[in-house]
Amino acid sequence: MRLLYGVIRILLVVLLVVSAIRVGMYAADYLQARRASKGLREAYHAEEAIPAGTPQEVFVPAETPVQTIAEDTPSAAPASPAPEVLESIYYPDNPMAKVSSRFQKIRRQNKDIVGWLTIDELVDEAVVHRDNQYYLDHDYRGYRNVNGAIFLDEACDLNTRPYTLMLFGHNMKNGLMFGGLRNYENIGFYRRNPLITFDTAYENGRYVIFSVATVNLNPHSRNYVDFFGLTGQEVSRRRSAIRALKNCSLYTAAIDVEAEDQILLLITCVDDDNERRVIAARRVRPDEDEEWIRRYVQEVRKK
Repeated sequence: MRLLYGVIRILLVVLLVVSAIRVGMYAADYLQARRASKGLREAYHAEEAIPAGTPQEVFVPAETPVQTIAEDTPSAAPASPAPEVLESIYYPDNPMAKVSSRFQKIRRQNKDIVGWLTIDELVDEAVVHRDNQYYLDHDYRGYRNVNGAIFLDEACDLNTRPYTLMLFGHNMKNGLMFGGLRNYENIGFYRRNPLITFDTAYENGRYVIFSVATVNLNPHSRNYVDFFGLTGQEVSRRRSAIRALKNCSLYTAAIDVEAEDQILLLITCVDDDNERRVIAARRVRPDEDEEWIRRYVQEVRKK
């Protein structure tokens, strides 16, 4: 019996040591992530401009192949009408996709940095773009870190202005990355922070939130949202996915959203592996007044 108690004590000590090591590693990663974010944040928000004449990086738009049909092609049976598709467009104020001076500065630390996300009271972080795996456990500088980084979906093509921008981040209990998105389930927080700033290396952007939802990845679920439909340019699928996001929302915000609007999605995991927390916003239109938007959101109610 004494031998059994001795073995149990040893196992408990080992368990405590392992737990302490893990806690220490998490704490170290947390502090490292905070320091990295702070340093990059200071560089991004610094007012010093890049000296005139500094060479700019250029994202050269990809050429669209032209498809032709030979004149002697046999006539085919009448086909069903092709679905309406949105046209690809260049950045209105930056058709050659030149990297802004602000991003030139921070991209010296990491070429993968393509954007900056700001939400009052919540997020002020760089956004990176590579694949959908690397930044799950690497920070903005490329160092291994359990907190990861906020990253743009790998399928997003920045050669032209994307109609949908999908950003992913861990749901960290310490509040880093997208851990704070849970705050939007508090209607008071939503009313205070209905607007999101997401600037890319090629243009700035302001977005108004139209849906705060927990969606399901199972196509048979009532809360399913077709993310592929949103990332594509087929009008009917985009409209259907936008409608699904509104139906899943916790709030009754009747923010108008059209298929041609640019949409920003902030996505993170929840306890259920088949579900995702999603904050969906659309770009503020040129003729919209942000003060009116803020006043309008005060009337929003929970469903």
